[in-house]
Formats: sequence, C-alpha cells, structure tokens
Amino acid sequence: MPHLVLLYTPDLEREADIGGLCRALADCMLEQRDETGRQVFPTGGTRVLAYPAAHVAVADGQGDYGFLYANLRMGAGRSPVVHKQVGDSLLAVLRHHLDGLLEQRPIGITLQIDESPGQVFDAKHSSLHPLFTKSS
Repeated sequence: MPHLVLLYTPDLEREADIGGLCRALADCMLEQRDETGRQVFPTGGTRVLAYPAAHVAVADGQGDYGFLYANLRMGAGRSPVVHKQVGDSLLAVLRHHLDGLLEQRPIGITLQIDESPGQVFDAKHSSLHPLFTKSS
C-alpha cells in the first residue's frame, strides 16, 4: 500500500492519456515527503490502477458527461498536514492532465483519500519491496 485506484467513464480514454496520468500520479506519490523529509510512500508499494467503467450513468444522462473518481487508500500513521499535502499534489496532477477536457465539456473529478486504521487482516507477499530497500 498505498493504492490509488481510478474509475472513469470509458469515453475519457479517447481524450486523455490515462497511462500517462497513472505514471504522473505514481511519480507524484513517490515525490511526497513528510514533515521530517522522509518519503511518505514506499516505492515498492506504490500502485496506481485505472479502470474504465463497463456501465455508466452520469447526472441526468442528457449530455456528454464524463467522470473520473480517484481513491487513494493508505495505511494509518500520517499526519493531517501530509494528508492535505498529498491530496493537493494529486489533485494538481489530475487537473494538469484533465483541465483541458473540462473546458471542452462537463467532466467531474473526485479525489478521496482513505486511511485504513483498523485492518483486520493485512498480508503482503512481494518481490518488489526488496528492490527498493536499502541494505545497511
């Protein structure tokens, strides 16, 4: 973890570089530092996944409406300052990539950040993390 999941109306794929957006969002996450200058998100655990919705209904259905929902799920322990900083930074990336479309037609963007303070089960099995773990 962290996982940033994008759900969007499929029409956005014709008009936006979703793969490029995913990379930019992941890079943004990896650039985040906390108040002590420490990297907020582990490199090997950072994921951005994007899915076009198979079926959609947006607003009243009378227009050419688009939508992108971004949900960042991360483990507990980060400060409110970091939450805001991460949210503002991710929103800036979303806007950079999508504001041109918003000027052309109605598109909604939602970004939510969830923290998982009380997992009842959290297992990880990865050969990614060792690639980014510095040995002492």
